[in-house]
Amino acid sequence: MKTKNVGVCAQGLSCPIIREGDDLATIVVDSVLDAVETEDHRYEICEKAVVGITESIVARSQGNYATVDDITRDVLAKCGPDATICIINPIYSRNRFAIMLKGIARAAKRIILIMPEVDEVGNVVRNHPFTNMNYDDYYREICENEGVKTEIFDSLQSVNLADYKNLSIIIGNLHDYEERKTMFKNRNVFSLADILADKCEFGLLGANKSDEERVKLFPNKEKSLVLVEKIRAALKDKTGKDIIVGVYGDGCFKDPKGGIWEFADPISMPAYTHPEIMEDTPNELKVKALADSKYANLNGKELTEAIEKEISEKNNNLKGSMQSQGTTPRLYRDLLASLMDLVSGSGDRCTPIVLIQNYFR
Repeated sequence: MKTKNVGVCAQGLSCPIIREGDDLATIVVDSVLDAVETEDHRYEICEKAVVGITESIVARSQGNYATVDDITRDVLAKCGPDATICIINPIYSRNRFAIMLKGIARAAKRIILIMPEVDEVGNVVRNHPFTNMNYDDYYREICENEGVKTEIFDSLQSVNLADYKNLSIIIGNLHDYEERKTMFKNRNVFSLADILADKCEFGLLGANKSDEERVKLFPNKEKSLVLVEKIRAALKDKTGKDIIVGVYGDGCFKDPKGGIWEFADPISMPAYTHPEIMEDTPNELKVKALADSKYANLNGKELTEAIEKEISEKNNNLKGSMQSQGTTPRLYRDLLASLMDLVSGSGDRCTPIVLIQNYFR
């Protein structure tokens, strides 16, 4: 950006609707270059600009899908026929968990659902504030439509699992499932990450509904790493700039009104270039603190120059320093995923690519 007083700029970029087998690397590169091309055909893009690609189009291009019957077959292999399956702490989502539940129920003789008032990401079980859904009724209906007797409890303390024969447990938690699995010793226990792990290293974690009988799984990590490096190399060739490229999912932010924590994916970024940057944290001074304390006696140009000098001479590692108090202690990959997710949205904006300029200036 040539304008002197312009800071971070994030813009959503459109591209064609992606199908399995599409050359996503070329599509992303073309979309970025079209967005920054000037009238004289010179590319105005900064060093260490960031390009994000939503995980949805990456998974679609990879053909990373599974059917409800694929889920059923894997659950049957793990739990056996005539199983009573206890599902603990599913999230309350028509897009995320409902389609998985259909596959699990199709494999079971009986379903026990442990559904607390609020799920792991902040959705309420009854009278959801944004959707008005009652998820206990909805999930019961899904199971009973598969011909499965279903019982619902609000906590593990409300049910005696020892009363059930052929019992298997599926942990519905998205992030602390390995720890929770250790609570059930000598039981047949699985997490969502264990189901369809042969198709995706994250299993069902991060899966979304594709249609009534199919889910889109999270992207393949190794293929995604190849993709981002290919895009980085092509952009370097076209622009002469070293550009950071990442695949992003949920942005890990919490809605203050509904209390929903937007983090239903297993990780915020399954693949990215420049790990030495993306796996680091910001090394920043709190400008307003400097203006209100150390330089409280300065104004205008003098104040600006004093703070600019302070920033240019700051220590390369401010961890533990009071100078950095009040700055955001998060990894760059998570901060950028939040920004990308908010810019692109999850509905009909049709901007699954995000270009961020000046973030690392």
